[in-house]
Parts: sequence; structure tokens; C-alpha cells
Amino acid sequence: MRVILAPMEGVVDHLMRELLSSINQYDLLVTEFVRVVDQLLPEKVFYRLCPELLQAGKTKAGTPVRVQLLGQDPSCMADNAVTAINLGSHGVDANFGCPAKMVNRSNGGAVLLRCPEQVHDIVKAMRQAVPAEHPVTAKIRLGFDDRSLYMENALAVYEAGATELAVHARSKVDGYKPPAYWEYIADIRQKLPIPVIANGEIWTQADAARCIDVTGCNDVMVGRGAIALPNLASAIKGIEAPYSWQQTLQLLLQYTQFEHEKNLYFPARIKQWFSYLNRQYEEADQLFRQLRLLKTREEIIVLLENTASLLQK
Repeated sequence: MRVILAPMEGVVDHLMRELLSSINQYDLLVTEFVRVVDQLLPEKVFYRLCPELLQAGKTKAGTPVRVQLLGQDPSCMADNAVTAINLGSHGVDANFGCPAKMVNRSNGGAVLLRCPEQVHDIVKAMRQAVPAEHPVTAKIRLGFDDRSLYMENALAVYEAGATELAVHARSKVDGYKPPAYWEYIADIRQKLPIPVIANGEIWTQADAARCIDVTGCNDVMVGRGAIALPNLASAIKGIEAPYSWQQTLQLLLQYTQFEHEKNLYFPARIKQWFSYLNRQYEEADQLFRQLRLLKTREEIIVLLENTASLLQK
């Protein structure tokens, strides 16, 4: 079984990928999307969103990273896919799942699921441009307004020549509200001869086991669950028990030691992380009541260090 870290825009940046891959045996990490409009992007754009390209497309722990592209023009998507591969990306992924209104208004992400023919043309152009030995993959939701076109979109990706398909088991309208409709993934897996990766509502090892049982998939992709339980991939694989709150708190302190001195968004990122941790740890909610009032990196570090010290006594 493979466990893949989902591309979460504004959440799983290269620092989070570095941290999570250091404590988990992920098989693959997928980047936040590179936005493609109507031109070939300069290499610096790829390096900014995926600095792992500077180290053979892997994190320091050796986990391969795949660049994800988001766009609507087949030719431009193809050109940028080739650039990603040439720079060292371990395959290239097409985003047909992003639900963000700004992206959808620009005819990108999940809105393309209204038109399976365009999905097909984008993936086909990428596949024809990228050398055969490199994977060309896609991630879709079950649809945009509803789930009526889920199979048409899945078949469009397959018939365009994709290597594999990840399916988030909800439509854009479903958002992130539970449940995830895993039974649709089961239908897709039965129809497609390529690997299908199941995504949606996988928070624990038990969730992953149930998802595999329902869908019949061999591989899962985890997103929000990977932030709520930092060692989720290792827990799913049975390598170690889920992290305790004390272990997670130590990981938060490790995160503060990353190159955040130059990152003005650090307080916002830590607070964002706590919005996920609250699901897994009761203690996180209690600590967040104090942390959310703080504005500087230094104040947050002091609070985390003091809290960790109290737990060790």
C-alpha cells in the first residue's frame, strides 16, 4: 500500500513537506499547485513552490516530490509539464479538484469537471509532451455542481493516457463536509485499468482500512488528516502508534526552528495548524485559546516551550 500526501494549497508548503516526510514513510508528496495561465513559466516559479527540485526532487528524508499544475490551456499545461520534469519533478500532476472560488472563476481547478472533454485534452497534451518514463497523473473531485459526471471525468483522464488517478470522494459543492462518498471511487476503480488513489475523510488508520475495504484501492492520499495527526502515514502503515499530544507538541517546537525568521506568515501558519490539531487533540484546543491572542513568533515559541516544560514535569 502506498500513502501519498495530498496537495493542500496554503497548507502543505515545502516546510511542512520537509517536516512531515521526516517523521513518516510517505511514498510520494504532491506540491501546492503551480498556476498556469497562457505562457511558459520561468524556472524560478517552480523552484519557489518546489525547492526540493534543487535536491533531485526529494525532501531531505529522501521522499520523492511531484509538481502539480493547475490550468485550462492544454498547450501551456504541456509546456510547463515538460519544464517540471526537466527540473527534476518525479512525474507531474494535473489539478482538477481545487474548489477555491477565485481559481474556479478563472476556469481552473474543479470547475473543469463540468467539461470532461477539456479534462481529456489537458491530460492528453501533458502525456504527449512528457517522456513516457515519467508519470503524468491527475487529481479530480467527483464533480462540480453535482456528481453526475464522475465517471466521464475519470474515463477522460484514463483515455488521455494518465498513469494514475487520485479521486477526492466529494464534489466541489460538497466542499469538505463529511461524508466522503467512497463508493464512487469503487465504481471508478472497477472501470479503470490504471491505479486509482482514494482520498477523503481519512483521519486514522481505521479510516484508511475502511476506505481501502470500500474502494478496493491499494493506495490512499491523505490531506487534512495528515495535519491533524502528524504521523498519520506511519500510523496507517502500522509502523508506529499515533503521536501523543506531547510528541506533537515537540514537533510544533521543531517547526519553529525552520527558516521562519524571514517568514512574516509564521504566526498565521501555526494558528492554521492548530485548527486541524483541534480535531485530534483536546489539549490543542485549550492551548489555542492562548495562542490565538499572540502576534509574534517569539511569543508563540515561549508559549509552546512553557507548555512542553509543564508536560515533562
